[in-house]
Amino acid sequence: MNAAKETAVYTHGHHESVLRSHRWRTAENSAAYLIGALHPGMSVLDVGCGPGTITADLAELVAPGGHVTAVDAAQDVVEQARAHAAERGLSAAITFRTADVHALDFPDDSFDVVHAHQVLQHVGDPVRALREMRRVCRPGGIVAARDADYAAMTWYPHSAGLDDWLDLYRRVARANGGEPDAGRRLRSWARAAGFTDVTCSATSWCFSTPEEIAWWSGLWADRTGASAYAGVATGGGHATAGDLAAVAEAWRAWGAEPDAWFSVLNAEVLCRA
Repeated sequence: MNAAKETAVYTHGHHESVLRSHRWRTAENSAAYLIGALHPGMSVLDVGCGPGTITADLAELVAPGGHVTAVDAAQDVVEQARAHAAERGLSAAITFRTADVHALDFPDDSFDVVHAHQVLQHVGDPVRALREMRRVCRPGGIVAARDADYAAMTWYPHSAGLDDWLDLYRRVARANGGEPDAGRRLRSWARAAGFTDVTCSATSWCFSTPEEIAWWSGLWADRTGASAYAGVATGGGHATAGDLAAVAEAWRAWGAEPDAWFSVLNAEVLCRA
């Protein structure tokens, strides 16, 4: 394997505007395709757990008797996830640690379910990541992955500024070593990783109420101007500070439209190990 290919910069970073969206995620709105396969007593590995809201839901879904191990590459966000679990009274049900999905520090056949939400789009080698997820999954267990597909995102009314945002984001993500249009590729990555039993599905997030639109447009405006993404975009020569300011303003202007509507397509795979 090419070591450079295995390394990717997490495009978003962990600015408050990024974690604002991550904390909104639940098993219900982000892992519904997996819920039916979970039952009490299962052992689960949650890869790329972020601030831990989905993780905590998974722990409740495999209780009693189950356990979740949650990993992320960033120690600071692991600490936030640990605090969230404590707030929900789930500290004993979840173990937290840092890890690299390309080289998981667990023995073969360790977990009944291995789950990754919005992770594979950001890694340097998603096929190797899926092979590692398969390795630590018990025979007959499930590897589950869900990723957005940026090129399939759609909104109304038209905004040239949001067109600029999408073009810029996709260029920056790819320059960082990721694949922003990951959703459409999940099945092919799973097959390349050696899975032969792959169930595919797709669901969407839809933001349409005034409150949802204000939240979604606001966090993207803030993310464009203040998150790690902004530094990578300007540092890599993909945009100037003025370009980013214009995109952030476009998000705010679009968010003020009374007819504003936005949908994010997410693809999903359930892979039998």
